[in-house]
Amino acid sequence: MELLEHAKAAAKNAYCKYSDFPVGAAVLTSSGKIYTGCNVENASYGLSICAERNAASAAIAAGEREIKAVAVHSPKLKNCVPCGACRQFLAEFGDPDIITEEKTVALHELLPEAFCI
Repeated sequence: MELLEHAKAAAKNAYCKYSDFPVGAAVLTSSGKIYTGCNVENASYGLSICAERNAASAAIAAGEREIKAVAVHSPKLKNCVPCGACRQFLAEFGDPDIITEEKTVALHELLPEAFCI
């Protein structure tokens, strides 16, 4: 549950003045390090970034290449799972467990037949 606590803390930093839907994420890498992120919205919605991609990008920028687990939290939804774009983005770096307050599920169960080269 430590990973979920990191996601909860990250959600407090969300910039979500358009949707009023704060999300925090924490990724656990194969090295054992944890990276966090929150959603950052923009008036041009296409320029917004989800918490999961934000956290995963921080891990990749730090030199990590394999994500083992991702915890996702929103105070507005107990079973907040990654959107489709985040699912595909995360699939690039493994088949992590997705952890919410209600369940844990492998990414491949949420994204069967992911696009991979």
